[in-house]
Amino acid sequence: MKKSTRLRQLLTSSELEFALEAHNALSAKIAEEAGFPVIWASGLSMSAQFGVRDSNEASWSQVVDALEFMSDATQVPILVDGDTGYGNFNSLRRLVRKLEQRELAGVCIEDKEFPKTNSFGASDRQILATVDEFCGKIKAAKDCQLDPDFVVVARVEALIAGAGMEEALRRAEAYHAAGADAVLIHSKKSRADEVVEFSRQWAGRCPLVIVPTKYYSTPVEVFRKAGFSLVIWANHMLRCTIPVMQATAARIRKQESVVAIEDQIARLDEVFRLQGADELAQAERTYSPAPGRGVQAVLLAASRGRELESLTVDRPKSMIQIGGKPILSRLVEDCKRQGIHNIRVVAGYCSQAVKLDDVEVVVNEQHETTGEIASLRLALPREGQALIVYGDLLMRSSVLRDVLEHTGDAVAVVDSLTVTGPDSDFAVCDTADDRAFFGPSPHLRSMVASSTENHGRWIGVLRLGGAALEKAHQVLERLQDGSMSDLINALLQAGQEIQVHYIHGHWLDVNRLEDIERADAFSRT
Repeated sequence: MKKSTRLRQLLTSSELEFALEAHNALSAKIAEEAGFPVIWASGLSMSAQFGVRDSNEASWSQVVDALEFMSDATQVPILVDGDTGYGNFNSLRRLVRKLEQRELAGVCIEDKEFPKTNSFGASDRQILATVDEFCGKIKAAKDCQLDPDFVVVARVEALIAGAGMEEALRRAEAYHAAGADAVLIHSKKSRADEVVEFSRQWAGRCPLVIVPTKYYSTPVEVFRKAGFSLVIWANHMLRCTIPVMQATAARIRKQESVVAIEDQIARLDEVFRLQGADELAQAERTYSPAPGRGVQAVLLAASRGRELESLTVDRPKSMIQIGGKPILSRLVEDCKRQGIHNIRVVAGYCSQAVKLDDVEVVVNEQHETTGEIASLRLALPREGQALIVYGDLLMRSSVLRDVLEHTGDAVAVVDSLTVTGPDSDFAVCDTADDRAFFGPSPHLRSMVASSTENHGRWIGVLRLGGAALEKAHQVLERLQDGSMSDLINALLQAGQEIQVHYIHGHWLDVNRLEDIERADAFSRT
């Protein structure tokens, strides 16, 4: 259904409908997601976001550019606050054509002289246009529209200007006769008495629209009983943001830090969602080559993690919630962000708890008596590229991106900041990390269990492809079992070069109870 058709149906239905103000594409999308069937593109709010006064200081073309983004971002109809039509009848005709081209559902114009003056502003300049002039604008708008369902709403400002009820009714009747699809009766009283009385005398001759900015405390049931068609909450999305932004800016300036507000503001993931990042990711998978195209991820997640005690009674450690999401889910999301959609998880302990969308789960039934090599043997692909990752790993997305873009058939990620600690998987390389962006690529020499005389810790990320992947299968046939460090050392002994991609932190794994708090903090930054 066309947006204009939907707006016309809503205006002419027997139900009271509600529209919420929006002033850009983001606020329009939020209003739509909240369930509002109509969006009011407020002239006041759009001029405010431009940083100018609500006196037609923003040109109609600048407003139309903003409206185009709003229309593209939403599916519900948008009723545009067209002020006075930005000039005479000819200006309005051009505006209507431009709105229709951008699938805007309708326009509301007010019967005041151009440039407009805000109805609630301090100025007493509320000069009404003549009835004949405004009727000419309405006729021009209706005559030039190409979409028969495009809605033209006539906004009556007689009550705002102090001209009285009789004049408001006279003007409304003339505008209706000129072709207006609906009438908006405006009032700045703190009670709804004026608009309710207007509705009583109007007697349903065409749909009535109201904007209860000043009489906001009136119960909605009053509007229903009075027979109004549409209530517009006209500026609240803009106004609610101002005190929050002011307080946030002052707090950051005073504290010279954003740590205290991080939990009180929207996560970047929510911003990306509202921007439609998922759709772009899907399109990229279809149309654009990505570093992860042709790569299969193998996530090793068979172990319980006994040191995590009660947290792993009914699930493996890879399914522990960190920041409200299982570790393994985060890894899967990281892979997909890099274009990797062929993902295989090797589960073992409590494998039934490993529930992930669009992921193949392979179960190591002998997980209690075997190690990582046995798990890898079940899942390592024969062709293409394999990205092998420990299933309890948290890392910045740049780590995966960089290792996928790295040259060479075999690449291991080594953190040069972690050279001591109780864990194994320490790497001895031919070149220490000098933090240089350019220079010879370092190579792995061996994996050691001791934390002495090493160049960093292998974090549990290994990419294999081409001859290195083939050699890995040959090595796996010879090895009975063992750890990933055993596999890497066997590859090196077989003559396989393994390049090193150094990182400097930006990752952690979850092995002990004390790691949980660290991991939660890491997931929020």
